[in-house]
Amino acid sequence: MKVFGIAGYSGAGKTTLLEKIVPLLTARGWRVSVLKHAHHGFDIDRPGKDSYRHRQAGAGEVLLASGSRWVLMHEVRDEAEPRLADLLSYFSPCDLVLVEGYKTEPIAKLEVYRADNGKPPLWPTQPHIVAIATDQPLATPLPEALTVFDLNDVPAIATFILETVQLPEYRPVDAVPDLQNAEDADPQMAIFSG
Repeated sequence: MKVFGIAGYSGAGKTTLLEKIVPLLTARGWRVSVLKHAHHGFDIDRPGKDSYRHRQAGAGEVLLASGSRWVLMHEVRDEAEPRLADLLSYFSPCDLVLVEGYKTEPIAKLEVYRADNGKPPLWPTQPHIVAIATDQPLATPLPEALTVFDLNDVPAIATFILETVQLPEYRPVDAVPDLQNAEDADPQMAIFSG
C-alpha cells in the first residue's frame, strides 16, 4: 500500500481536488482509499439513533452495517489521538491511500495553496511537501525540488502522484492481486514490480 498526502489550510480546495483525482486513478485500474483528518470533533451519527445511544451508553466501539456499507465508530475518550500509521493499518488491501490533512506527518504530500485564503504557504516549514497546486502564480521563489501545478490540471497532478509513489500510470491487468490470499501478502509490498 502506497501513501500520498494532500495538505493545505481549510478552504484551499483539498477535498474538491481529491474528488477529481480519485476517479482518474481508479479509471487507471488502481484501488484507492482516502483518509481524512478532522481537526475538530466530529460525529457521523445522529442523536436518537440506536448507534448513537449505544455510544452514549459507554460502548467503546459501535459497528453499523447494512447491505451497502459498514462503518466502525471508535470512541477515543481518554486515549491519545490515533497516529497516522495506526489508522492506515485499518484499511483493506488497496494500492494507494490518499491522506487529506496531517500537514506535519513525514509522508510525501502536495500542498493545495490559494493566496486568497490569506494563509501563508506550508512548503517553507514542511519538508515533506514535494509539490504545490495553486490557482495563481506564486510570487515567492521556490526550491527547484518543488513541482508546481495549476490547481485545475488534475490529470497532471494524478500522474505526478503515481510517479511519486512509484506506481505506473496504468495498472497492468496481470498485476491484479489475488484478493483471496491478500491476508498472506505483505501490506508494504508494491503489487507491481517493474
